[in-house]
Amino acid sequence: MTDDAASVLQEALALPEGERASIAAELLASLPEPRGALAIDSPEWVQEMERRARGVLSGETVTEGWGAVEGRVLDRLSDG
Repeated sequence: MTDDAASVLQEALALPEGERASIAAELLASLPEPRGALAIDSPEWVQEMERRARGVLSGETVTEGWGAVEGRVLDRLSDG
């Protein structure tokens, strides 16, 4: 990271949470889509979301409560 970029980052980190979130969203939106990623409005994306929704509604897809998922993520983050 250049000195200019580090300086901008430090200034951005000093902003209130809402402003930081807006900046982060704008930065992410400015990046190109990853290679192979489906556009959210593509027919393939819609088909995949419908397939997943049908799996959940039919009981075919096994789900977990947020508490279990959150605990697993936090454990992994704390392991480093």
